[in-house]
Amino acid sequence: MTSLTHDIKDKLKNLNVFEKIMAVNVLIFFIGWLLRVILGIPRQSTLDWLALPSGFSDFILKPWALFTYGFTHYDLFHLVFNMLILYFVSRTMVNLFPSRQSLNIYFLGIIIGGFTYLFIYNVFPSILVDQVSVLVGASAGVNALLIFICAYMPYREARFFSIKIKLWYIGVAIVVFDILGFFTGVNQGGRLAHLGGSLLGYVYASQLLKGKDIGVGFGKFLDGIANLFKTKSVLKTVHKSKKKPFAGHNKDEFNEFNNQKKIDLILDKISKSGYESLTKDEKAFLFKAGKD
Repeated sequence: MTSLTHDIKDKLKNLNVFEKIMAVNVLIFFIGWLLRVILGIPRQSTLDWLALPSGFSDFILKPWALFTYGFTHYDLFHLVFNMLILYFVSRTMVNLFPSRQSLNIYFLGIIIGGFTYLFIYNVFPSILVDQVSVLVGASAGVNALLIFICAYMPYREARFFSIKIKLWYIGVAIVVFDILGFFTGVNQGGRLAHLGGSLLGYVYASQLLKGKDIGVGFGKFLDGIANLFKTKSVLKTVHKSKKKPFAGHNKDEFNEFNNQKKIDLILDKISKSGYESLTKDEKAFLFKAGKD
């Protein structure tokens, strides 16, 4: 039993950031299922405090729901579908982009998707047929990643069985599918969140191609929240040596800037000539950067 526990802990430690997100999604779904089986309480009731309500006044009472709804699923098929897509998309993201940047895209997609849902439901309620009360699911974040990749590397080809399809075709198909789905009146809340996430992914990619990372501020905000839960040794803080500046920046900032420039050059090469055009060293550098 001790060996099994050690193996599980070791496996969890080696998961990448998106695999950990998937694990949290599955855990929350399992908790809802367990409470339903043991206490007979419907999953919608046990996980309601995580879901994003459509009413703005209800949202004000639980603002955390703008974030937590992306970790909540009521239906098993919904969970499996989202996690499968997230798994395959995240493999590309962590290999080509820094983990922090990928997380910024994912979480901003969830937040913008939630805001889109709230805005339409409260400002233009007359255009809605499907009056759902809450929003759940990771789809907005998943769509943000998908559209980001399609917009950043539009001419890279994906293989579908024996057919090669350019990524921008896939991106357009995803958006058109959600727009048509919205006007059918089925799952309109979910479609709005999808479109909000897709918009974020497209804007993020467009700005990054111009050399501007719009998620930097949000990333610092997440770091600030994470630091609240970290305990630092007083001695380590007092005796921590100051790093020498490089052109007005410390060594870590200077190295991070250089690494990002190198990543941008490699990604530009991929967008023009495809992933196969990279050298062995360039592929190794991207892989290492994705793990950081």
